[in-house]
Amino acid sequence: MVAVSLLTLVPGELGGSETYARELLRALRRTSELELRVLAPPVAPDAGEGLPTTVVSSYGVARTPRERLLAMTRGAVRRRDVGADAVHYPLTVALPRVTVPTVTTLHDVQHLDLARLFSRGERAWRAVAWHRSVRAAARVIVLSGFVRDRAVARLALDPAAIRVVPSGVDHDRFRPGDAEREPFLLYPARPWPHKNHELLFRAFAQVRRERPELRLVLTGGGDFGRVPESVDVRGRVDKEELARLYRTASALVFPSLYEGFGQPPLEAMASGCPVACSDAGALPEVVGDAARLFDPRDPDAVAAAVRDVLDAPGEWRERGLARAARFSWDATARATEAVYREVADSR
Repeated sequence: MVAVSLLTLVPGELGGSETYARELLRALRRTSELELRVLAPPVAPDAGEGLPTTVVSSYGVARTPRERLLAMTRGAVRRRDVGADAVHYPLTVALPRVTVPTVTTLHDVQHLDLARLFSRGERAWRAVAWHRSVRAAARVIVLSGFVRDRAVARLALDPAAIRVVPSGVDHDRFRPGDAEREPFLLYPARPWPHKNHELLFRAFAQVRRERPELRLVLTGGGDFGRVPESVDVRGRVDKEELARLYRTASALVFPSLYEGFGQPPLEAMASGCPVACSDAGALPEVVGDAARLFDPRDPDAVAAAVRDVLDAPGEWRERGLARAARFSWDATARATEAVYREVADSR
């Protein structure tokens, strides 16, 4: 039996890592022949996505950073036997500590590569919780070759212990539609520093001088502060609304300074939405030649890329659909199960 621990999950607060964990579990439920059990926190008792689930009450109700730190000092942190042959930590942090071999998913090492964007406390937290987890793991799953290379360089991980397993895309939800595309650009991203919203506003102002009907739609939880008049902040939207926005936007613009994978460009491409995308981190690896890449530190370059995809939407649509067809959550689940078997069989 393999246990999958999501104790540090806070619904709606972890961005792409939550999407990864939940979609992986749904796909494992469809495809896996292994006996699986999910360890869920009290704040997310439904985290098992249909798989057998144990809610670990000793972890307590933990939503804020302070509550999560307190929860980690309680019983959930003690080394224990969970009755499994291996344990997977899709959210990186190794809780509960266990007596069997572990698999840890490392989403990125942004706190090392872009340390200036993190507080001292956050860097210290990751140095303890993340670094210990990946260094103690029998296998480390990463979502891209970019993260593999950075993990070897920054954490001195053994390349032989790392497995690259790309994320997938839900083709049933994110698919082309018949609705006419509307004059807006879409950027689904929480207002974290590396998401680069301020530079995007400058680039968008350039494009809008030529296309005054164009608007910029932002989604994602968090406080965006004051935004230009031509920007619509929708806040957190459900998946169906996000899919509708992908199907009706003129283009996705994605100016992130750092990504360990990059789920939104892939979802947009699967939806037939033209994509203008940063060339940072793992993004070029994910989108290939199916998105118009740009330097996310240059507003002129961002504006030029947006103009290009708006001028040739059909070409970028077809490229994106072909690229997205290469990714699926079932393929992610099968590759992840192979890692589970590798670790469990090594006991």
